[in-house]
Amino acid sequence: MAETHFAGCYWLARQEPIDACARRLETFLGKMGPLEPTWNRWHQSAATFEKARKRQVQPDAVTLAKLLGQKSNRIGDGSRFWLWAGETPDETSGINGRCGGSSMHLSSACILHSLGQSEVAKRVVTAPVMTGVVRAMALAWEPEFALAASNQHRELVAVPMIEDYIGWVTYFADFRGPVPPLPSPVQVEHLPDRGTLITLTQEKFTVSNPAHVALAADVQARLQAAGLLTPLRPWGT
Repeated sequence: MAETHFAGCYWLARQEPIDACARRLETFLGKMGPLEPTWNRWHQSAATFEKARKRQVQPDAVTLAKLLGQKSNRIGDGSRFWLWAGETPDETSGINGRCGGSSMHLSSACILHSLGQSEVAKRVVTAPVMTGVVRAMALAWEPEFALAASNQHRELVAVPMIEDYIGWVTYFADFRGPVPPLPSPVQVEHLPDRGTLITLTQEKFTVSNPAHVALAADVQARLQAAGLLTPLRPWGT
C-alpha cells in the first residue's frame, strides 16, 4: 500500500467571532501559497470538477468572513470551511477546518487532507514543505498542537488520540511546556510568541524505514516523559 501523509492543527474551546476566524484563514492561505504553486488558488466544492473550478474563493478576510458566516457553514457558535486547490481532478489538495467554537467536546482544527501519489504530493511531501505547512498553521491559527505525519505510521503505533502522537513534524504551543533535548538528526525551531516545531528527519518520513520508526519512538518517549503529550485543554487554562 502506498504511504500517504497529512497535516493538521488543533485547539479547544477558544471562542472567536467570524471576522477573527476569517483573518486567520486569510493569513493561513497567504502562507501556504509560497509552498506550492497550486495553493495560490482555492475553490469551494461543487457537484463536478468543472463546476467547482468556477467557484474560486478570493483569499481576503472580507470574502472569507462571508463564506464562514453562511448558515450552511455555521456549527454551534463556530464556523467550518472546506476548500480545495488543483489544476486537474487527479492533482487536488484539500483543506477543511472549524474555528471560533466554545465547545468543550469538539476541537477546532485546520487539516490538510491526505496527500496521495500525485505530482503535487511528490512536490510537497518533503521536510521543508511539511515543516512550512505546520509553521503556517502555528502562525495563523495559534493552535495548541499541530503535526504533519504519515497515515500508515499513525496506524502502526495505534495512538488513541491525535495529540498522543508524534508526527514527522510536530508543534507544541509554549504553554504546554519546554521541549527537552532531542537526538540527532531532529531539528527544533522555536517560533516567538507561539511554540516549538520539531522535525524528525530531513528525509521523507516513511514506515518502510526502520530508522525513522525507531527515531519517532525515541522522540515520543522523551516528549511523553516531559509531559508534552497531553489532551487538548480549554484555551487559556
